Amino acid sequence: MNAVKGSVVKAIAGRDSGSFFVVTDTDGRYCYIADGKSRKLQSPKHKSQKHLRFTDSVIDLDDMTNKKLRKLLSEYSDT
Repeated sequence: MNAVKGSVVKAIAGRDSGSFFVVTDTDGRYCYIADGKSRKLQSPKHKSQKHLRFTDSVIDLDDMTNKKLRKLLSEYSDT
């Protein structure tokens, strides 16, 4: 699946494996991901696409705050 802005992803490698993030931007093979807690929307993490598992969900990032993002992503971690 191609990474698009707003895609909900799960990290499958690295120290943050098992955590859910949202893609804030893409750069070729890499994605910039944020979760609103350890990685804020203002300073997203640079991660390779091969270390991410894409879900079918896409969220709208317009008017998104870190608090709203944490709340949305907490629904994914419960499942």
